[in-house]
Amino acid sequence: MPNSYSHRSHCHCGQVVFFENNSCLRCGSALAFCPDQGRIVSLLPSDIEGRWVLHRDFASDQPRIDTWQRCANLDSAIQCNWLVGRTQDQNITGDVCLACALNVTTPDLEQSGNPEYWRLCEIAKRRLIAQLLMLGLPVPTRQEEPLTGLGFEMLRWKPGEDSPVTGHKAGIITIDIAEADPAFREQIRQQMQEPYRALLGHCRHESGHYYWERLVNNSPWLDVCRQLFGDERQNYTAALEHHYNVGPPLNWQNCYISSYAASHPWEDWAETWAHFLHMTDTLAAANQVGIQADTLALQTDPFTTDQLSDCPFYDVEGAETFLVMVNRWVRLSSVLNVLARSMGQPDSYPFVLTTESLKKLYLVACVVG
Repeated sequence: MPNSYSHRSHCHCGQVVFFENNSCLRCGSALAFCPDQGRIVSLLPSDIEGRWVLHRDFASDQPRIDTWQRCANLDSAIQCNWLVGRTQDQNITGDVCLACALNVTTPDLEQSGNPEYWRLCEIAKRRLIAQLLMLGLPVPTRQEEPLTGLGFEMLRWKPGEDSPVTGHKAGIITIDIAEADPAFREQIRQQMQEPYRALLGHCRHESGHYYWERLVNNSPWLDVCRQLFGDERQNYTAALEHHYNVGPPLNWQNCYISSYAASHPWEDWAETWAHFLHMTDTLAAANQVGIQADTLALQTDPFTTDQLSDCPFYDVEGAETFLVMVNRWVRLSSVLNVLARSMGQPDSYPFVLTTESLKKLYLVACVVG
């Protein structure tokens, strides 16, 4: 299995298609994202009502052709374009795909704006889940693992109710779908004095909390994680109150990838995890459309193995592979920022990597494997 899903693919007619597409604009063929393959595929109706075959399988004249079901949410507000599963697979998600099966709570679609806000949030969530699958990370539903599976609550404030707070608790990620409103999200970004705020960023950050519990807590990684990120057993509520009332340490840029990462070790891990996902996914997208970071004219001072050699989990081969990725990212993100400024937009990646944040990213990369 590849370590990245396909950001763009081709319909059987040759038309370029993208991650969100559910039909080809040139020939009208049905399209769907196939989680097993990590890419968009073109479909043909099978002899079984409601099921489909992959166009390339049909054309290959195989003696046995697998059939697939499109997600039941294709025609819903969220317009999910994923496939569910093949006929011979044990279908544990019912008529919906894995990404949709992760939903524990969905918003009230009678509330004005909710259908569109929810759709946008689901697009971000599907990108997250596709990336997690391609990285080989476990994505169990609450049906599979009632206590430890991953779940999502998609909520929005209603009169007489408490405002939902985007966050994570015991495997459940809550997303305030009002964040899909650009004006609302920008207002919160300015109130929080954040340089970056996005739906996909929320999904990636909160998934970091989930995978800390799943991959780090009570594992051999825990001690070294505490060495780099700090002891997560310190009072979380008090730490966040201090952060919001006082702000980050004056020198936070030296040790943390963002100011919020300085609030508590859990948030440091989640922010670093999110940045690792940002980097690897954007680099994969660039590579798929022919942008080679190594050939960019803009050159930067590269990070070297000397900056990682004192890490207790240091491995020469692994460190070199990791640094190739990071140095490519520094070059690519610098160019993305130049391009954004030329359009009068904020920097695409308004962050600066330091040696300390590099070590934390390296640990995340090692945990992901």
